Amino acid sequence: MGETTFVERKNPELHYPESRVLIIMTGGTICMQPSVDGLVPMTGFLENAMAPRPSFNDGSTPSVKIHAYKNGIKFALDSLRTPLSAYSRHIRYGILEFSPLLDSSSISSVGWTEIALTIKENYHLFDGFVVLHGTDSLAYTASALSFMMSDLGKPVILTGSQASIFALQSDAVDNLLGSLIIAGTFVIPEVCLFFHHTLFRGNRTTKVSASSFEAFDSPNCDPLAKVTSLGVDVNWSLVRRPTRIAEFQVTKYLDTAHVACLRIFPGIKPEMVDSVLRVPNLRGLILETFGMGNAPGGVDGSLTKVIREAVERGIVIVNVSQCTNGFVSPLYAPGTALGRAGVVFGHDLTTEAALTKLSYLLALPELTYADVTSQMAHSLRGEMTEMTLPSFSHPAGSVDSAVGRLTSAEAAFTAPGCVKRADYAGNTALHLAAVGPEPLILRDLLMRGASVHARNRANNTPLYLAQKTGNAEGVRLLKEAGGHLWLDNDLKREGQGSRAVSRKPSDGGMGDGVGRWGEKGGGAGDGQSAAGIGPGVDLGVGEGKEGSGVELGDGGSARVLLEMHKGKIVG
Repeated sequence: MGETTFVERKNPELHYPESRVLIIMTGGTICMQPSVDGLVPMTGFLENAMAPRPSFNDGSTPSVKIHAYKNGIKFALDSLRTPLSAYSRHIRYGILEFSPLLDSSSISSVGWTEIALTIKENYHLFDGFVVLHGTDSLAYTASALSFMMSDLGKPVILTGSQASIFALQSDAVDNLLGSLIIAGTFVIPEVCLFFHHTLFRGNRTTKVSASSFEAFDSPNCDPLAKVTSLGVDVNWSLVRRPTRIAEFQVTKYLDTAHVACLRIFPGIKPEMVDSVLRVPNLRGLILETFGMGNAPGGVDGSLTKVIREAVERGIVIVNVSQCTNGFVSPLYAPGTALGRAGVVFGHDLTTEAALTKLSYLLALPELTYADVTSQMAHSLRGEMTEMTLPSFSHPAGSVDSAVGRLTSAEAAFTAPGCVKRADYAGNTALHLAAVGPEPLILRDLLMRGASVHARNRANNTPLYLAQKTGNAEGVRLLKEAGGHLWLDNDLKREGQGSRAVSRKPSDGGMGDGVGRWGEKGGGAGDGQSAAGIGPGVDLGVGEGKEGSGVELGDGGSARVLLEMHKGKIVG
């Protein structure tokens, strides 16, 4: 499926610094306890449910407070730390509990906005986020958040459980621990749903069982990761990464108030459909049809006529299948008739994704009716499979000349997994490019989805290294791509065991420490030892040494970047 990474834990020098995860508690079965009114959500989850369990608490002392924000108010949260994982990393985490805690059947777009804005407020303070949520509407919330969050660079993982964590037989511990480890270990920049040892893309999921621990499935998209006894097997080929240079943003509003969902059934009357389509101020309808997108046309096409008239009034109607697997297509005559009436085919969208996507698009004031219908038929966040046909063309010039124009760096970066792999010091290709003089290579890596948030074993991000070495253009590019620093020396004190764990968002000002390459603020060699790169100009790629342990693609990118750093490659 993917890759299961193993890290030798015996040598303390190979341990990574702590990562930081914020758990957002919205409610749900996972935190419920019995009451006279039945099961209800209970507060105090950290101390009551997690602190007593060794898998969530390594017992480290002294106790540490971490800071988080909610509605602009700063909170000092109690924190716990997990034992050292198989990936040589402790994960420190705190819980921000919503008030009141909700049963997920009661959540609405207001709750989705609250979750999204909480993540936005704390985005610069944590490496990943876990949202605890009830299972009834979990797939809806995961889908909604995926559309509300654009240019996401960190993992956001939603989970819950079929039984309370306080119950004797429960899936809560496995679901929560798996989510916590993945969010604190891997840079998977998507809104995900984790359940029963499986990580799904959130907007491809649907709830398939009311009682089984295998409660969720992603029928038309393979899982992003699986947790096994050997580790976490990540299917990196499926993981979506940012493909443009832009900062993380949140859309604050979804127009769920003007969208409806209607399930077609045998014998449905045109008057029933018409009554739904004439709900005051209705702007969109998700139509759940038979099989591959079929619906009865009605006597003399009366049902099709009702739908056509609604489309002419400006209502966006999206056709999705009632079937769990497969997609809608105008293959049969009834489906073709719907297409001719102006209905948008939603391909393999789940109902949850279709409803939240349409609500998201209708909330964007700059989009016209034509824009909304066009974007509903195309993937925005990996929520649907793009229907493409293979195409073949000959190069304009000779093949030899085309190959000759491919630079060494571009060839190296096309190696599978290059943008995510790290060398023995934890430096990714982006770390190495951040201390080099060529911004085009840095830009190319960012456009290929390299993570600006990855940290090496010295606890440093590519932006920190660019700032440390005075690479002003690199700093500009990395900040434009969503990279950020903290005032506490980019968490370096934490990497050295400090108790000062407050992360304050930087105002972005680098002061006089950043100049042109080689000017004030340090050249290529100045400060690199402190930056976790190694003394002098040694980038830690084992120049002249066999078995250095570098694994950046096939090693080509590391060699290219080393030569680039020495000035042998300039373009």
